[in-house]
Amino acid sequence: MTKARSEVSRSDHGDVAARYDFIVCGAGSSGSVVAGRLAADPGVRVLLIEAGGSDDVVEVMTPAQWPLNLGSDRDWAFKAEPNPHLNGRTIPLSMGKVLGGGSSINVMVWARGHQNDWEHFAAEAQDPAWNYESILEIYRRIENWQGAPDPRRRGEGGPVHVQPAVNPQPIASAMVEAAKSLGLPTFDSPNGAMMEGRGGAAINDLIVRGGRRSSIFRAYVHPKLGQPNLTALTNTTVSRLIFDGTTVIGVEAFRGSARHLYMADREVVLSLGAINTPKVLMQSGIGPEAELRRHGVPVIQHLPGVGQNHQDHVSFGCVFEYREPQPVGYGGSEATLYWKSDASLALPDMFHCQLEFPVASPETAVLGVPAHGWTMFAGLAHPKSRGSLHLSGPNFDDPIRINANTLAHPDDLKTAFANIELCRELGSNAAFNALVKREALPGKLDARAMESFARNAAVTYWHQSCTAKMGCDAMSVVDSRLKVYGIDRLRIADSSIMPDITSGNTMAPCVVIGERAADMIKSSHGI
Repeated sequence: MTKARSEVSRSDHGDVAARYDFIVCGAGSSGSVVAGRLAADPGVRVLLIEAGGSDDVVEVMTPAQWPLNLGSDRDWAFKAEPNPHLNGRTIPLSMGKVLGGGSSINVMVWARGHQNDWEHFAAEAQDPAWNYESILEIYRRIENWQGAPDPRRRGEGGPVHVQPAVNPQPIASAMVEAAKSLGLPTFDSPNGAMMEGRGGAAINDLIVRGGRRSSIFRAYVHPKLGQPNLTALTNTTVSRLIFDGTTVIGVEAFRGSARHLYMADREVVLSLGAINTPKVLMQSGIGPEAELRRHGVPVIQHLPGVGQNHQDHVSFGCVFEYREPQPVGYGGSEATLYWKSDASLALPDMFHCQLEFPVASPETAVLGVPAHGWTMFAGLAHPKSRGSLHLSGPNFDDPIRINANTLAHPDDLKTAFANIELCRELGSNAAFNALVKREALPGKLDARAMESFARNAAVTYWHQSCTAKMGCDAMSVVDSRLKVYGIDRLRIADSSIMPDITSGNTMAPCVVIGERAADMIKSSHGI
């Protein structure tokens, strides 16, 4: 890594300039794209600010070690508030706090969303530039696809190395075979025709190159770190926006206890994720008026949708015991399944992610977890429950309160039962006979016990989204060009702008959001 421009060690930031054309806040899966694309023009001065540190650590770069990032200093380690719908449990909501953000600590799965996710985005934004055909063009630009050729859907020569899991483990192949025997279609990739119809099962696409993680930061920013027009600050936390009236002219940030101001001559882009982006907005005076006044924050712009509409994929770990210990492949997640339980649905309601080791929540682990086994996460692709974010105080070090509201909507529990039963049916299929001894969790339960299991097993895929949504209604925060309503020179580019969560892992859609933001910024400024 190029230390001089990517990680500043002096408390006064030494020779770091105070003025830039663009300031991008957050070096995750969207912010890295925006910064990298803007910095491609040598005449544009770009500042990229990241609260976390370097990604050049073994736990990040080695795919199989991704679980060691959870709860570390590379994880914001958010927790939802106690939830009566989860038997009073609090559940972790991990989020990357490192160069690369989630793309540096996640399972490396490249999932592009369903065709109708993007049609829904276009309808909510009233802008065809967000529809599936338009987004396919962006994906072709993004990808350096290493699998079977598919010129309409896949790209070659882009910055993101995407390939099917290499030599997937037998348990992953068995899952795909089991799905096929149950009548579900199977595909070479989960990112082509499979996500234009009812769904199916496939071996995962991953951002793993040569046995090492290839994060979005590594794809877009790392190659440009030596450029004099790009400055990347690590261990620096953006605390609030700086205004001239309703125009954003810079940001305040802290490195330790030292306060710094950075000025933007053209625009500021918030790419802090679905928790920190609304937090900075609200603590800067943009958000629900009553919430801001409660904490003594002067109101710059009343936007009631900031911090509302919180969504996340919910899952329930079904665990099976191996006959003999099995190896773990790249990151341990090499097979997936999406399915519409009802063919008339616009989007899959089932989203199953296989892990090649046993995982249970603390509350269900007491029922007995085998030393060697695999997990099928029975996931809700589009839960109906909606959460919200709330300030605990006006200062940047006052933690955000996250009311995730998981399983609050009764339909989510019904869908959970259907997902769990499909996982149990898959796991008992003959395709697993040579590998699997028994089902460990949940086992055959009556209706009351299954409800208790579901409420105790529920965790998330850490796909927090939708808390500053794009749209045209009163609860929308940004328009189709990702500009914040009522505020000049401020855009948002991260998962918070999703009107509704996409089908599957959110990293790839966040890259699209970053590309769309970069295109629109360049167009607005003639770059």
